[in-house]
This record gives sequence, structure tokens and C-alpha cells, in this order.
Amino acid sequence: MVSYKDLGLVNTREMFKGAIKGGYAIPAFNFNNMEQMQAIVSACAETKSPVILQVSSGARKYANQTLLRYMAQGAVEYAKELGWEHPQICLHLDHGDTFELCKSCVDMGFSSVMIDGSHLPYEENIALTKRVVEYAHQFDVTVEGELGVLAGIEDEVSAEHHTYTRPEEVVDFVSRTGVDSLAISIGTSHGANKFTPEQCTRDENGHLVPPPLRFDILKEVEKRLPGFPIVLHGSSSVPQEYVDIINANGGKLKDAIGIPEDQLREAAKSAVCKINIDSDGRLAMTATIRKFFNEQPDKFDPRQYLGPAREELKKLYMHKIVNVLGSDGKAQ
Repeated sequence: MVSYKDLGLVNTREMFKGAIKGGYAIPAFNFNNMEQMQAIVSACAETKSPVILQVSSGARKYANQTLLRYMAQGAVEYAKELGWEHPQICLHLDHGDTFELCKSCVDMGFSSVMIDGSHLPYEENIALTKRVVEYAHQFDVTVEGELGVLAGIEDEVSAEHHTYTRPEEVVDFVSRTGVDSLAISIGTSHGANKFTPEQCTRDENGHLVPPPLRFDILKEVEKRLPGFPIVLHGSSSVPQEYVDIINANGGKLKDAIGIPEDQLREAAKSAVCKINIDSDGRLAMTATIRKFFNEQPDKFDPRQYLGPAREELKKLYMHKIVNVLGSDGKAQ
């Protein structure tokens, strides 16, 4: 058993209290390797933003659970080295789907876990979520649950259709499970192709315009759960400049579209205090690397292309922190 506190990590409880009170959202950035982690930590250290380092089940398999633990501990020390005296860094399991996976992450030093039983019948979701909460809370590890299903594909998470969260269920779910935060479905979606062209309209330049988020559902959830932390998954904006660079350099991303940043800014000012961003980071990295190889085909040193990719990631994360989530300066 490894306590996250011994690694210098924090759970999400105080983070979310500050976010709700201050009208901003905590960035939850997924990472799989060292360069992504470096970009996240350096961006948050420079902007003094609290951060949730997210690890999916697939990332855990890819990077190795033991290495991830030491990477998280290294992230805290790296942040201090960069001048962030009291880093607020949480290590969070994204979309845990079994009790055993969540338990393993708690035992390996995660400070927060998500148990996603949204695909299960309602009562089974409650039973599974409650079991995870009862185990995690013994070690002061916070737990995120989910009601409603997001469409899209990201790692092992896949669904063809979304199911909006039913506001009439949220009070019962939260009170019976004891979760610390709740992920809801209001129209966000996983992956870089969040909507089909048929679901969108087009602007004067022919670019796809996605349907708006269901803020009416969010407002109803807020009314029923005042002051309770709400989470949005699948909130990448899929910047078209990255899509264009990828496609201009041999890629074939078709109809890639995300959530407009103005809608995410609006959500961040509400009870939404954690916004998940993964695909944007993947696009930034891939665009930079594809362009590098296309322009410099004689290069083969990984540092020569991963270094610029890391810098582009940092730039993206700083933009999200300052201009979208408003979490800069909240963790001195």
C-alpha cells in the first residue's frame, strides 16, 4: 500500500471547493509519457494552476503502473524545481470500469479515482460506485462517479450514442453512493470526431459548427445539487489549425470537430469544476511531429521531434488554463 500523501500529491476535495467558490475549473489533462507530463507540469507551474494528472486504463498499461507512480512523484518534485513551492497535483484514474482497477490504483498511490458505471443499469451503477467509494474513502482518496453516457471513442471507452444525464436521478445517486464529484452528459463527447456532419451546421467558410451543449440540463443539476462538484468529460476543442497541419503533412483526419471554447468558458464559471482534455494534446503533439518529419526527413533523434512537441503541448495547456478554464494563479 502506497499513500498518495507520501508522494506529495493531493486529492480533489480542496481543489473543487476553490473552483466552485472562485468560478473556474481545474484542468484534467491526460498523459501517457514523460513529455506529456513535463508539458503539463511546466505549464501549471508557470501559471500556478492546480492540476489533475489523468491516467486512463490504457495509459496505465502502456506506461506501467509502477513507473506511473514514480512519474507522479517526480512531477511534484519537478514542479518545486520550477519554483512552484506548494504544488497542487492530483493523480487521477480516468474511466475506471471495475472495482479491482480502482482498488489497485488506490493501493498504488493515486489520490483520486473515477468509477464509470454509467453503462450499467442504474441500481448496478449505484452498487459499484458505492463499493469503490467505501474502499477509497478509507485512505482519503476522492471518487468521481458518472451518470449519463458520452458518445465517441477514447482508449477503452467507446459508445455509439450518448444518453443525457437525467437531473431527477442526481440527488439519489450522490446521496446513496457518497461520491465526491459527478460526471454528467450534456453533449460533450470523446475523441476528435465528437459529432457527425449530420449533427452539425456549417458556417460561411464551410466549417462544421457543432450543436450547443445542453446548459439547461447543467442548470437543473446545479439546482438539485447546489455547490456539488460537476465534471465534464470529452471537452477537447479540436483546434482546426492542428487538424490542418496534420492533414497537410500526410494525415487523414476527416470531419474532426470539438467543443467550442466559449461554451467551455461558460461551463467553467458554473458548478463544473473539472474539465477533461485529452484529444487536444494528442493533436498538438501529432501535428508538430508530422510537420517536423515532413520538413526534415533526415532527422531521427527522438529529442529533436519530441522536444518541439513538448513545447507545443505546453503552449496549448497554458492557453487552456488562462483563456478557457480560468485556473491560473489559484495555486500559489
